[in-house]
Amino acid sequence: MSDYQTKSGLSVHSLLVDFVEKEVLPGLEVSAEQFWSGFAGMVAEHAPTNASLLAKRDAMQSQIDDWHHKYGPVSSNPQGYEFFLRDIGYLVPEPADFTIETEGLDPEITTLCGPQLVVPVSNARYALNAANARWGSLYDAYYGTDVISRQGDIAPGKSYNPARGAAVVDKAASFLDNTFPLSAGSHRDVTAYSVVGAGDSASLEITTAAGTTALKDAAAFVGHATNGGKFEIVLRHNGLHVILVIDKGSVIGGTHAAGLSDVIMESALTTIQDCEDSVAAVDAEDKVGVYRNWLGLMNGTLQDTFEKGGKQVTRKLKQDGVYTAPDGSELVLKGRALLLVRNVGHLMTTDAVLLDGKPIGEGLMDAAVTVLCAMQDKVNSRTGAVYIVKPKMHGPEEVAFACAIFGSVEKMLGLAPNTVKIGIMDEERRTSANLKAAIYEARQRVFFINTGFLDRTGDEIHTAMEAGAVLRKDEIKNERWIASYEDRNVLIGLACGLSGRAQIGKGMWARPDDMAAMMEAKGGHPNSGANTAWVPSPTAATLHALHYHQIDVFAAQHRRHNEAVPDLTALFSMPVQAPFALSREEITRELENNAQGILGYVVRWVQQGVGCSKVPDINNVGLMEDRATCRISSQAVANWLRHGLVSRDEVTATFERMATVVDQQNAGDPAYRPMAENFQSVAFRAALDLALHGADQPSGYTEPLLHAARRKVKARDKS
Repeated sequence: MSDYQTKSGLSVHSLLVDFVEKEVLPGLEVSAEQFWSGFAGMVAEHAPTNASLLAKRDAMQSQIDDWHHKYGPVSSNPQGYEFFLRDIGYLVPEPADFTIETEGLDPEITTLCGPQLVVPVSNARYALNAANARWGSLYDAYYGTDVISRQGDIAPGKSYNPARGAAVVDKAASFLDNTFPLSAGSHRDVTAYSVVGAGDSASLEITTAAGTTALKDAAAFVGHATNGGKFEIVLRHNGLHVILVIDKGSVIGGTHAAGLSDVIMESALTTIQDCEDSVAAVDAEDKVGVYRNWLGLMNGTLQDTFEKGGKQVTRKLKQDGVYTAPDGSELVLKGRALLLVRNVGHLMTTDAVLLDGKPIGEGLMDAAVTVLCAMQDKVNSRTGAVYIVKPKMHGPEEVAFACAIFGSVEKMLGLAPNTVKIGIMDEERRTSANLKAAIYEARQRVFFINTGFLDRTGDEIHTAMEAGAVLRKDEIKNERWIASYEDRNVLIGLACGLSGRAQIGKGMWARPDDMAAMMEAKGGHPNSGANTAWVPSPTAATLHALHYHQIDVFAAQHRRHNEAVPDLTALFSMPVQAPFALSREEITRELENNAQGILGYVVRWVQQGVGCSKVPDINNVGLMEDRATCRISSQAVANWLRHGLVSRDEVTATFERMATVVDQQNAGDPAYRPMAENFQSVAFRAALDLALHGADQPSGYTEPLLHAARRKVKARDKS
C-alpha cells in the first residue's frame, strides 16, 4: 500500500492525490480537506445503492432468462411478456405529462442544431482536434473525401489537382446558392464580395458580370473582418455561421474571380470528451491522464506537440473570432465546440481509490473529479454549466441514482443545485422501455437524450440471450424494433418538452472513409427531429453540418410533435433466427466477420491501450470500433454458441484463423505483437473469452474482461 495515502478514511493512490491537490485545487475555493472529506462521505453514502442496483440488474436478467426458457421468444406471447416485465418491475408506471425544467444551458444545447463529435479525452491531440472542430473548411472536406468522385480527371493525387479543385469550388457554389441565394445570378458568377457602408449601416454588395446584386436575405450577412491579410465575410443560416474567406494571393483564391479561397463552416457545435467507451483507462495512472487532459481543456492550457509533414507542430485550443457586425457592434464567434464529458457508467470499479481495502465505483470518482476539473472552466460554458454524459444506465432508478450522485458532488464542492447537467444515453433496453420515466427523474438536470444504437443492440442481444438464435448483424439493423427505438426517443423527448430546451441526439456514423454514403444517409437524423448526431471526425462534422442548412430541425420537430409513440410491442419485436435458415457457409462467414472484428479491436486495446480506432473489417473496410461495437460482436457469437449454431471448437478455430488476418492487417505497426504466433497471449485469450464467456458477462459488457487483460499487460511490461 506504499502507493496509497489515507484521505478521510479512503486509501487514495498517490498519483490521484497529487493531481487533485497540486493541479486542480489551486485557484479554487475548495480545500483539500473539503474535497477528500466530501468525497469520502459521497462514496459511503452511494456505494451501497450502487451495489444494490447492479444486483437488481442481475436478478432481473435471471428472471427474463427463466421466462424465455418457459415461453421461448417474445413473439410467442408479446402481451404476456409485457405483463411479466411489469410484474417484476422492469417496466414502471409512466408519469403524467410534464415539461423538463433544466435551466442555465448554453445555446449550443437549446437553440442551435448541428453535429456532435465524440473523442477519447485520453489522447490530447484528438481531444484538441475535436474541441477545435467548431470550424472546418468545406473546400478541404470536399477535396479530401469521396463526396466528390475520386475517378478520372478529378481524382486526387500526390500533388494538388486543379481540376479537382475546380470541382470543389463549383460544388461549394451550389451550397451557397441553395443556402444564401442571390437576388440575381449565382455565386459561381461572382467577381467581387464587398462590404459597403460604415458605422451602423454596413451591407454586403456582390458583383457579377451582369452587374451588382445582393443576398436575397440581406439579414444573412452578420459580420466581417480582416484577419492576417484575408478578408472574411460572416453569413448565418438556421443559426449556423458560414465564413467566406477572400484571399486573392492564395493558390485557390488566385483562380477565383472574386478571390474566394475557402468556405469555412460552423461544424461541431458540441464535442463529447470521452472517459468511457473510447478510452482504455484501467488504473490510477490511466485515470489521472484522462483527468489531466480534461482539466487542460477546461482551463485552456492543453497543448500537444507532434510531427506532421516533417515539422514539429504544437496544437492548442483555438481562440474566439472577433468580427464587426453590420451595425458596427462587435460580433464574437466562439472558436471551440461546447465540451461535454462522458463519465463511465455504474458498473465498473477502480482501485485508484479504496474503501475498506476494496475498489470503489469508478462512476463515483469520475463524477467528483471531472466536476472538480470543470470548476476551472475559463473557455467552455458561458453559463457555468457542467455537462456530464452518463452512459449505460438501466432504467429510471439508475438515472435517479446518477442525479443523486451529482447532487452530492455539488454539495461537497459548494456548487449551486443543478449546476451539473446530465445527458441520458438511451442505450440500454430498460431505459428505452421507460424513457419518459427516466427523463422525469432528471427533469431539472437533463440536457440531452441520445440514442446509442450500438450499445442498445448489444443489450438487446444479451437481454434476449435465452430467447433463441439472434439474427446476423446486418439483418438486425433493418428490424422493426430499431425503427421503433429511434422514433420513441425523438417523440418521447418532444412530448417531455425538449424542443428548444435540450438536445435530442442520434448515433454514430461508423465508416469514416465513406463520406458520400454518410451524406446520403445522415440527413435522416435532423429530418427525424434530432438536434444533433454523432460523427467520427472533424471532416465528417463539416460535411454533416450541410444537413442542418438543408433541414430546419425545429420545423421537423413541430411536424412530428403530435405523432403517436410506437408501442412497446414494436420495441420488443426483435425476432430470432428461424431454424435452419442459414447455410453452413453463411454461418461461417458471419462467425469470421465477428471474430475478426473482435480480435482487431481487442488486440490494440489490450496491447497498446487504444480504446477507439479505425479497424479494418474482414473486407478491409475501415470501421470506427469501440467497446460498443465489440459488445455487439461478442454477444452475437456468444448467442450462437448458446443455441448451437456454432460449437466451442468452431469458435476457437475461427478466432485462430482470423488472428492471422488481423496480424497481416497490422503488419505495418512496429508496436504490434502478432497473435497467431501465440494463442495463449493475453490479447488473444481476452478476445476469445469475450465470445466463449460473453453470455456470462454482466449485461454483455466487455469492460471486465478487457480491463483485466490490459492490467496484465501493463504489469508485465513494467516488470
